[in-house]
Amino acid sequence: MFALNESLKNMKDKGQGTAARLLDRLPNFAKESLAKRLDYPFIFPELDPLVKCMMAAQLKQGKSGFVTEDYVKSRKLFDLQMESIKTKPTFVKQVQDIRLPLQSATLFARHYHPAPNKKLPMIVFYHGGGFVVGGLDTHDEVCRLLAVHAKAQVLSIDYPLTPEASPAQLMQSCEDALAWTYQNSRQFKILKNRIAVAGDSAGGNIATAVAQRSAQKVFAPQAQLLIYPVVDFKSRHPSFYAYKDGLVLTEKDIDVVTALYAEQHAVALDDPLISPTYGKLAGIAPAYIVTAGHDVLHDEGEIYSHKLRQQGVKVFYQEYTDQTHGFINLTSVSHRAKKYVIEISTKFRKFWDKRS
Repeated sequence: MFALNESLKNMKDKGQGTAARLLDRLPNFAKESLAKRLDYPFIFPELDPLVKCMMAAQLKQGKSGFVTEDYVKSRKLFDLQMESIKTKPTFVKQVQDIRLPLQSATLFARHYHPAPNKKLPMIVFYHGGGFVVGGLDTHDEVCRLLAVHAKAQVLSIDYPLTPEASPAQLMQSCEDALAWTYQNSRQFKILKNRIAVAGDSAGGNIATAVAQRSAQKVFAPQAQLLIYPVVDFKSRHPSFYAYKDGLVLTEKDIDVVTALYAEQHAVALDDPLISPTYGKLAGIAPAYIVTAGHDVLHDEGEIYSHKLRQQGVKVFYQEYTDQTHGFINLTSVSHRAKKYVIEISTKFRKFWDKRS
């Protein structure tokens, strides 16, 4: 009881990151008890107890979801939230912010190289955030872990966000960034024919849409890493109804993103530009697909993996049943999330190597 009272006090008195890291050290039964003390109203027996506590604390504060119609405010809040849980970053030998002078736009990017004197594969990474929020800093730690444990360079792209950018503009910039990376292979010391695309959530959508759009082009990627990707704006599957409230990504978030990204720009919900599950799948790069068990997007990611296989695309599918959407952003506070991201990184590299 004393430990639980101390934990409650820590959640009120300390910064979010410090409190979550302290919580993470408690045994699971204590975290479960704490979630009950915080009146977490949802019954998810398999959900990571740390996530339950974090969600319960947010609900107590009247917070739910991560994006609202006031998208400018949502961006600031998301940046602040990610800043609040930061800890000492994973060491990468070389990290540089660079500018990409593309035909469609000038973008910023962050280049991670774990062994600057070596030729290594390159992963072009597109961050998540519902196409509305997020950036280089919110996904910095994820890219560091990916670079170190996939033993690859990572180029994180700061693409233009919606609603200022239409889906066509956003996607063209992301495809151009991939083409630019290919054109500068020698400068980056990229191993021949070893460029992959990767992303989480909205970034997973971008990665696979870019893979489809570039499939017959010289700069087409050789592999895809899709982490709980958005692939279907049109359909609603059982996981949507099972997990639409009380977790990181909510029904309201989906509605707002759909309005800002698709409807505001008059793009049909089944247009492959925004819903890659309806695109041309044959001949695209092998895909390593990750889903979270407690996620509105779970089923569409799993269905996409089946569709790719049916079209002859090599697929490795991995489900983390105890996690919810956004877990790769919790590595600084959750030992379990960090373990999973390291596992994804190392396994993806093995999957990629086998198909190169």
